Amino acid sequence: MKKKKYIGKLISVKFTDRKTPIYGYVVDYNNDWTLMKSNPIDFIIDGYIIFKHKNIKGFRRDIEEKWREKVLNLKGLQVTEKDIIPLTDLETILAYLTNSFGIFQIYTKSETACYLGRLKSIDKKEFVMDTLNSKGKWKGQMKFRNEDIRIIEFDTDYINSLKLVLATKKTKK
Repeated sequence: MKKKKYIGKLISVKFTDRKTPIYGYVVDYNNDWTLMKSNPIDFIIDGYIIFKHKNIKGFRRDIEEKWREKVLNLKGLQVTEKDIIPLTDLETILAYLTNSFGIFQIYTKSETACYLGRLKSIDKKEFVMDTLNSKGKWKGQMKFRNEDIRIIEFDTDYINSLKLVLATKKTKK
């Protein structure tokens, strides 16, 4: 995607290795990454999604996308300046998400396996993540190769719900 005219517009993106397209408002992009407000279904915005421009089959802005956008705009859910985050490189993205949102979710090659957590450390080849399980418990650390990261999600209902569980555990101690 090389056209600034899509910023603030709802599009769908198809990948060569994913069955399900990603829908969302384009917030920003660079040569390597695109940031979108995620529109997973119907007329709902659920957090943000950042994806690497690897294995993109194409993107579309047709009747379905324009209709979703119209309804979402009527709900006041369009893109604003506050949605922009730095997309400089993976290290900047993950550090920003850890500092600003606390927790993010990553996908590697499979669209069915994801990992939830926060950045512990990163270098040019790999990063270490403190991982969080689906019950809201920290469960150790995992290493990932930087080049394997395909999709990053943050500020979703699922992630924010687990953050609430974490917050209640801290107050009970």
